Amino acid sequence: MARDLKADQEILQSVLDFAQRRDFARAATLAEQTLASGLEHPLLLNVLATQREQEGRFDESLLLLERAVALSPGDIPARNALALCLQRLDRPAEALVHLDELLRLNPALGFAHASRGNALIAVGSLGSARDSHLRALQYDPNNLVAVAALAAIATHRGEHGEARQWAERALKMASGYPDAVLSLAAAELADGAHARAAELLHKLILDSRAGQIDRARATGLLGDVLDATGRYPEAYDAYVTCNDSLRQIHSRFAAGSSVRAYAQTLINALTNLESAPKQAPGATGAVPDGILGHAFLIGFPRSGTTLLEVVLDGHPQVTSLEENELLTAGVLRYMDEPVDLAPLASAPETALEPVRAAYWDAVRAAGVDVRGKLFLDKHPLNTLKLPLIARMFPQARILYAIRDPRAVVFSCFRRRFRMNPAMYQLLTLPGAAAFYDTVQRFAELAHARLPLAWRDVRYESLVDDLAHEVREICAFLGLDPAAGLEDFARHARTREHATPSTAQLAGGLNRSGLDQWQHYRQALEQVAPTLGPWVAKFKYGG
Repeated sequence: MARDLKADQEILQSVLDFAQRRDFARAATLAEQTLASGLEHPLLLNVLATQREQEGRFDESLLLLERAVALSPGDIPARNALALCLQRLDRPAEALVHLDELLRLNPALGFAHASRGNALIAVGSLGSARDSHLRALQYDPNNLVAVAALAAIATHRGEHGEARQWAERALKMASGYPDAVLSLAAAELADGAHARAAELLHKLILDSRAGQIDRARATGLLGDVLDATGRYPEAYDAYVTCNDSLRQIHSRFAAGSSVRAYAQTLINALTNLESAPKQAPGATGAVPDGILGHAFLIGFPRSGTTLLEVVLDGHPQVTSLEENELLTAGVLRYMDEPVDLAPLASAPETALEPVRAAYWDAVRAAGVDVRGKLFLDKHPLNTLKLPLIARMFPQARILYAIRDPRAVVFSCFRRRFRMNPAMYQLLTLPGAAAFYDTVQRFAELAHARLPLAWRDVRYESLVDDLAHEVREICAFLGLDPAAGLEDFARHARTREHATPSTAQLAGGLNRSGLDQWQHYRQALEQVAPTLGPWVAKFKYGG
């Protein structure tokens, strides 16, 4: 039976009217009934998806929005809603695909540039994100999302004066806007205005308009304020409260096999391997022509990898790429679960060539030109990929970052990372300590069994005598000594990507952070049996 076109149009208008009046319940009910009657339309799917998101049913919302975009690829609201849903599901790279397509067809959409900027922040590309948000303001000077995001980007880079300006502008547009409040509070903390920072954060935590993630972030930052004022027990309680909320928000990362369990399977697999992976005689590692060298900077998070990368990236013979997943093809081919390293150990050169090519293709795709340079691949948890690195790149050099295990674990626990299965492990002290122990046991085994040029880099030594340590590291990497590498603070502020270390490095070296963990000795007692052996092994005092 043919549909009544006029009646369908009237229903669509009714759904739109309900949605515009923010009567989402009635809009969704009518949309669901109409879909059930056989009318497929992106508006109906989008409205119903909105209700599913409000109910926390994000996977169902995603399916509805994918249907909407498949039905009408040029529908602006549907594709934008799909991108936003993907971002809420922590899938920003996929969101970027849809936002880029949306902007290709509609380059003057200010809100789409702002959405793209937020997706870029989520993948860590702060420079590109800033450009997108500035472009959003060109088309829409009153775009609140863009203004608040520019404050957040400046905060990540340690540029708190600029962050304050953007945050205050955002708060004039929308009083109490969470992202702006957080940036302004961080600026107050950086300026030593602890009471003002605490006041802002308390108000945000009590604001009924704030979401769960906003309250969690505010509580974590309040912990930093309390830490700065010497109220350490209260600071610890704030960190626990923040992380408990984050564990609930990101509980999907608790499902299935954990990254810690995966690391243990790697230990078992490497231990049971009859012989260590060997490189075929004469293999070069398939590095691009004209490259000066290749090195991996690894270690556990918060062990000093960002400091060393920023310093070395200032060397005229070095180029680096900040925490990009470049080894994915090799991991999927040789290190996927269930883990068996025997095929990797015995793989012929012809089998390794495609995964090497995929690695260098990813480097080029990220815009890095390695000609005449040493390429430094910094990604702390590439530690777990050492068997693959040993086979793919036998001539590469390994820089392994070490820091007092107690400082590392507590710093991981108190800092807020972009969430993924590995970072989820850090939301409790026992979880962080157990993950640290497993990664270190694997690194120790890999160092003993794999034929790699390896140099430990102690964070405390970098802080105590940066110039001497950098000269030694340059010699290990085959680089000429270079002057001016100590001026890394300025370089840190211009970085494309950001980690929890970036804002700290923008302020230069600071010895006060070396012993910060000592204020939390009582809390760390619960993980002393796990960390104690590593404290002794790395020769850190009591």
